[in-house]
Amino acid sequence: MKLTPRAEDAYSLQSYQGGASIEGVEIVELRRFNDDAGSMTELGRLQAGMLDGVDGFEAAQINFSTLEAGAIKAFHLHRRQTDVWYVPPADRIMLVLSDQREGSPTAETTMRLMIGDGRSRLVRIPPGVAHGCRNMGTSTASIIYFCDVQFSPEPESCDEGRLPWDWLGSEIWEMSRE
Repeated sequence: MKLTPRAEDAYSLQSYQGGASIEGVEIVELRRFNDDAGSMTELGRLQAGMLDGVDGFEAAQINFSTLEAGAIKAFHLHRRQTDVWYVPPADRIMLVLSDQREGSPTAETTMRLMIGDGRSRLVRIPPGVAHGCRNMGTSTASIIYFCDVQFSPEPESCDEGRLPWDWLGSEIWEMSRE
């Protein structure tokens, strides 16, 4: 079909191939069991602190966090800690990851993905990968996450560093309009 010249100039094809990936970031699909009364998702089985399905990850702490509708919580990274995030399927959070590890084959690579959003999966975030999130829903969202280093608010042992919320530009937090 022939388009008007103006439409032809603006016309492009949307990519459905997915974005770049970051070395060490792992997504684990989970099973959700449903019955007439509701559902249950097994987040993980622990054997002496080792989380099945996430090789080499030993859980030291499990946390629950909430994020208000529309809120952005970004960017932070850890030098030692690995996080494994889970967002319940009823919630919808945009997770932005950026590899800040010097010498990494994927250094400076950025990933954006929706978590929750009707799916049950875990996302492994290695040390040195900056991460932040935005609640895309209209109500408070929940995040449950495992970490392999226990949290400490003490400056000499804290492993939670911050980067500016707009480290990758403020537009990173906007919905794609393609």
